Amino acid sequence: MVEKAYKFRFYPTPEQENLLRRNLGCVRLVYNKALAARTQAWYDNKERVSYRQTSAMLTNWKKQEDLDFLTEVSSVPLQQGLRHLQIAFPAECCANTNFFSGRAKYPNFKKKRNGGSAEFTKSAFKWENGQVYLAKCAEPLPIRWSRQLPPNCVPSTITVKLGPSGRWSVSLRVNDTRDLKLKPVKKQIGIDLGITSLITTSDGEKVANPKNLNKLHKKLRLAGKSLDRKTKGTNNYHKARLKVARIHAKIKDSRLDYTHKLTTQLIRENQTIVVEDLAVKNMVKTITTPIPSREGSKRGG
Repeated sequence: MVEKAYKFRFYPTPEQENLLRRNLGCVRLVYNKALAARTQAWYDNKERVSYRQTSAMLTNWKKQEDLDFLTEVSSVPLQQGLRHLQIAFPAECCANTNFFSGRAKYPNFKKKRNGGSAEFTKSAFKWENGQVYLAKCAEPLPIRWSRQLPPNCVPSTITVKLGPSGRWSVSLRVNDTRDLKLKPVKKQIGIDLGITSLITTSDGEKVANPKNLNKLHKKLRLAGKSLDRKTKGTNNYHKARLKVARIHAKIKDSRLDYTHKLTTQLIRENQTIVVEDLAVKNMVKTITTPIPSREGSKRGG
């Protein structure tokens, strides 16, 4: 049994979008308030705040007049947001040992312009006739089914996400019981990471970068310049920011699609794959940074 997540685009109706945006806003608010409470408790009194304490805080927040709108959305995504925050803070130390050891960054406050996500467990959604019904939503999500779920698989968790570009997507987590092991092959291959090309294999084959990235990067530069000329907070600035976000989304989709097809081909054709372990960013810095010559340094002196 393998746990998998299947991601799809969907296009909500105006009523669904209004409800989902309220869900995302409430999840973001609860997450940020809990993060602020955890941070203040640690730096003021060196106290550890557990998930149970933040859950009790959520109950009290719902009783406040200025936060009574939290009761209008499903409580499951709010609780899941607190659980995700708990993962960032190890139980043994609220100071986040992962952060101080360099394995992870300190949790950041969620921002509205980044979109957001909300996770629904089985008690907050219904799976009926191949359709998804979220809590407090009468109509199913209009999902564009680009592929079918494995047979006899029922989603255990559903995550709804709004990207910075305004795209709505839903991720369905299922337990796949199928045996998908590939037949063994005898071929072995080594991969050398490149800069001008994506990779170079031990067979001497060079795999180029996606061809459309140059055009997209050119569009991104023009859109970024246009965004810099806009005044923050205006409608024109919002439109320009969305345009930049959509180009970023296209670049991300192009890279993911290209690398996914390439890695799938490598795995199916080879039994053993050896990859060179190098920091590509450092290689790029070394090549792009000009090294002063001795003659030039003497002239400068």
